Amino acid sequence: MALVIRLRAAPPPSLIYFNSISNLNNKRSLIPINSFSPTIIASSIRVAYQGVPGAYSEAAALKAYQECETLACDQFESTFKAVELGLADKAVVPIENLLGGSIHGNYDLLLKYHNKLLFEMVLIINHCLLALLGVIKQDLKRVLSHPQAFAQCEITLNKFGLVRVNHNNTAGAAKIVASKGLRDTGAVASARAANIYGLHIIQEGIHDNPFSNNITRFLVLAREPIIIPGHLNYKTCIVFSLKDEGPEILFKVLALFSLRAINLTKGTYLIESRPNKGEGSKNLIMIDDRRNFDYLFYIDFEASMAEPRAQNAIQHLQKFARFVRVLGSYPRVDYIP
Repeated sequence: MALVIRLRAAPPPSLIYFNSISNLNNKRSLIPINSFSPTIIASSIRVAYQGVPGAYSEAAALKAYQECETLACDQFESTFKAVELGLADKAVVPIENLLGGSIHGNYDLLLKYHNKLLFEMVLIINHCLLALLGVIKQDLKRVLSHPQAFAQCEITLNKFGLVRVNHNNTAGAAKIVASKGLRDTGAVASARAANIYGLHIIQEGIHDNPFSNNITRFLVLAREPIIIPGHLNYKTCIVFSLKDEGPEILFKVLALFSLRAINLTKGTYLIESRPNKGEGSKNLIMIDDRRNFDYLFYIDFEASMAEPRAQNAIQHLQKFARFVRVLGSYPRVDYIP
């Protein structure tokens, strides 16, 4: 699969287009993180994100690293590849939304690639219905956006009665409406996307449950892990598959953390399960003469791998697990943007 990325330096903004990996210099220049603040002034850091300018992932990248050089990628997997190949120093990827739930494909990519988690951050998502200048809501017949955005605005969009057309990025949808002059088509995207592509906002805050914030949790990735100071409040993300499956095995896994006073936390869910497509997978496994799917389990827990209790918990988990991988230990943040 070709890696298509667009490069943006801020300031001043500039775009450079590449058609394949072979067009790029693979030399790696990693910048160490010396601060764990959610916002870092880092003009020499290149941060990959999925989408085009105006995407929420770009906003998260600029929030994490002010004045960074951003690298726009056509797919989430391209952001992981960009970091692994040294084309970007960091990547910012969404992992969970308060309304739409987990972004499952990015969990699969965390396992597929060997990038490390540096820290997490959250961003308030303000979905807007955008259209060409002079267009009103009654003129629209359809709306373009990412499926996640549609899921987060389902109640409002049902009231509008518009036909939904999926696109791989919210800002990309806004760009299409503007570039093609689609007067019967709107886009669900950010207010910044409206400003960039010359659209106007028909309605702001169209996400479901408008009385609470629509929040997305992002992970910041790099090739190398950070040094873990013992005094910081850390969480660790792991993925594992079990030798046997069933409620009693999962109970034992949860208990081994509870016995060491380690809290589990992953935003909406305590455990994220995904079909095992690769790591130690047999796809279907036999348990008591029954055919069962082989699953991966992702857990976030409130401890650093520098702590003996976390090390002991992982060692204990290995008795039940076919494999275990630590995806990273990183500073916690509260759900306050």
